[in-house]
Amino acid sequence: MGIAVNLVTYLGGTMHLPSAESANVVSDFMGTSYLLCLLGGFLADSFLGRYLTIAIFAMVQALGTGTLSVATRLPQLRPPPCNSSTTTTCQHADRFQMGILYLSLFVIALGTGGLKSSVSGFGTDQFDEKDEKEKTQMANFFHRFFFFISTGTLLAVTVLVYIQDEVSRSWAYGICCISMLVAIAVFLTGTRRYRYKRSAGSPIVHILQVVVAAVRKRGLEYPSDIALLYEDCPEASRIQHTDQFRFLDKAAIMADGDNYVVNGGTSTPNPWKLRSVTRIEEVKMMIRLLPVWTTTIMFWTVYAQIITFSVEQATTMERSIGSFQIPAGSLTVFFVGGILITLAVYDRMIMPLLKNWKGKQGFTNIQKIGIGLTLSMIGMVAAALAEVKRLSVAREVGPAAARRGTTLPVSVFTLIPQFFLVGAAEGFVYTGQLDFFITRSPKGMKTMSTGLFLTTLSLGFFVSSFLVSIVKSLTAGREGNGWLADNINYGRLDCFYGLLAVLSAVNLGAFLLCAARTKPQTPKAGVQMESKVKSSSIDEDDVC
Repeated sequence: MGIAVNLVTYLGGTMHLPSAESANVVSDFMGTSYLLCLLGGFLADSFLGRYLTIAIFAMVQALGTGTLSVATRLPQLRPPPCNSSTTTTCQHADRFQMGILYLSLFVIALGTGGLKSSVSGFGTDQFDEKDEKEKTQMANFFHRFFFFISTGTLLAVTVLVYIQDEVSRSWAYGICCISMLVAIAVFLTGTRRYRYKRSAGSPIVHILQVVVAAVRKRGLEYPSDIALLYEDCPEASRIQHTDQFRFLDKAAIMADGDNYVVNGGTSTPNPWKLRSVTRIEEVKMMIRLLPVWTTTIMFWTVYAQIITFSVEQATTMERSIGSFQIPAGSLTVFFVGGILITLAVYDRMIMPLLKNWKGKQGFTNIQKIGIGLTLSMIGMVAAALAEVKRLSVAREVGPAAARRGTTLPVSVFTLIPQFFLVGAAEGFVYTGQLDFFITRSPKGMKTMSTGLFLTTLSLGFFVSSFLVSIVKSLTAGREGNGWLADNINYGRLDCFYGLLAVLSAVNLGAFLLCAARTKPQTPKAGVQMESKVKSSSIDEDDVC
């Protein structure tokens, strides 16, 4: 977070990249970080295990932040500063300079992906869910885990951003590197004390096996009785057959050509040719997540604007409180505040109110996501209105607004509503998504469903990058300004925010249609359904 929230100001102010390109670099960096969670999860489940995955990718992340510290320190790796305050155009960073920066960011993204995929799961591995005392301790672990994440985020958007702006970028990134090395040392001290759980294998492989087996048997006729379909799972862990996506059921049709594999004298079916009904139903459960998965991507596209264009807006506005100047990246503290306040109000006020009024424990996960999507749409409307005011001041200033570093006489606190509203939206969307994807997925695919949830973040950032490129291309005038001009004082960022508000409204409508068709998940015989905290750890011995 210490890198992402203030990177756009470095790209524009030091590397002299255009506004839209700077935003896309940050979006691609964040998108790649979350997308690589799938790679980290696959390696952890299939080869390395969570412990080695954490140790290796933590070193990778430390290497990346160290490289970034060096890249921002050496003058050879950045273009010369603008010659004077009257300069409207500056020399852009060359390919070699950008190449070193991109390499540093990719290494950091690779390390982040490996860590995010395993660190929370490895924490829950240390507790035995069958022991009531340890089950309580695991809940406390999650509270502390998220507390330290929130603490890190607050430190990032305040202390680290201040050091970047007022002391040195290289010092700030060096602190990140040293902190990571210290964290690795602390992590390794517990090596002999940790509990290590055997992996049940990659859920991605299980899904591919079902699809491949179904395709291979696409010409076979369905049996007259579903009881004739193959099933080898214990009774307690079986999932009842459903009629939806019947094509996949062909993977459970037993045929003479299934090619049994002899293993130590025991014959077992080839998993690429025959799968059990339970395994097939697990895949069906994952498919049913996709409509909600698709309609939550748009929120993270909106989120991307808060750490890119909104921060860039702040760089042009009056940020002084007396003699102290607030770093532009530190405006995201209002975003974090929106998250924390929303969670506190929901926990202390809304939940007790709903429990006393309707006997409910709170909003359902679908309702939370819907509320979050609505707030994010309103946040974009607020962002558009704030930009209208900022641009009107820029027009009054006149030619001086074209100079780099010009401060417009409009308070940066005008941007607080958009930061707060989108932060509040994340408080609902993030918790709603996590709860939805975990509680509606089979026990053996909790890691996979969490990875699916994280891909919505990744795709949201990539969609933002794509949308910025399309809008810049379509709206660019003869002078190359358009909605997303190189200098945002000459652009129409308000129109771009308005476009996002319209797209958010359309997406909200699509989500409501999907939600109307999404039936509440009720545990059936043999289906393992758990709470959000409990299901974060997979007991492989109970998985079919």
